[in-house]
Amino acid sequence: MADDELGLDSMFPEPPRPPTPDPTFSIYKREKASGSADDWSELSIRLVGTHPLWGHHLWNSARSIAAYLDNHPDLYADGSVLELGAGGGLPSIVTANNGAEKVILTDYPDADLIKNMEFNVDKNVLPSCKQHVSVQGFIWGTSVQPLLSSLSNTNGFNLIILSDLIFNHSQHDALLNTCEQVLLPHGPQSTPSVLVFYTHHRPHLANRDMEFFTKAQSRGWHCEEILTQKFEPMFPDDPGEEEIRATVHGWKLTRL
Repeated sequence: MADDELGLDSMFPEPPRPPTPDPTFSIYKREKASGSADDWSELSIRLVGTHPLWGHHLWNSARSIAAYLDNHPDLYADGSVLELGAGGGLPSIVTANNGAEKVILTDYPDADLIKNMEFNVDKNVLPSCKQHVSVQGFIWGTSVQPLLSSLSNTNGFNLIILSDLIFNHSQHDALLNTCEQVLLPHGPQSTPSVLVFYTHHRPHLANRDMEFFTKAQSRGWHCEEILTQKFEPMFPDDPGEEEIRATVHGWKLTRL
């Protein structure tokens, strides 16, 4: 006898699934303005309502690295930029508006994340710069050919952005593998680099976070801390020393 004849659906109904939260918006206010016709003073970054990959937060590291990039356009102006695990895409959007020749935003190939990045590019990148920006799904450590095939005038990137990713301890090797395959080699005119900004959100695992740099150095990377910046902690009720959870660290990695 079929279950529906017994009325099992009415006897053991599934609890109603809660609705997916609506997207939220976070405002990033620029520290400086150029006064040019293409000036922009703030960006409104849409974040998915909730997501298991943490795409529903605008992380302090993203704010910090966006300001750093705004003040250091020499790292990418007229060059190519790749962001891994971009989330809302704030740092990449800053580089696009500041004259990067090509910007590729990537995150896990999840439809909600990809659509949200496309939305933010459409709403925040200056009209004169949109043709230089693309969005892709990408899994760290997999074939980089789709990334490289998006570049027309070069065979690698001048700048790679890693914003609040190294708490994924199991992915350190995958991140480094990808960076090593797509970063342009050092040349007489420029020194391509990887910017790694992060917070120790779990202070008791800070040593595990730092293993990323130990691995990088063992693989021939030069690692230099270039910035620390204090914010309000992302999650005030989390355990661990508040000052550690409130501090963003910025590192620059190069291969000479």
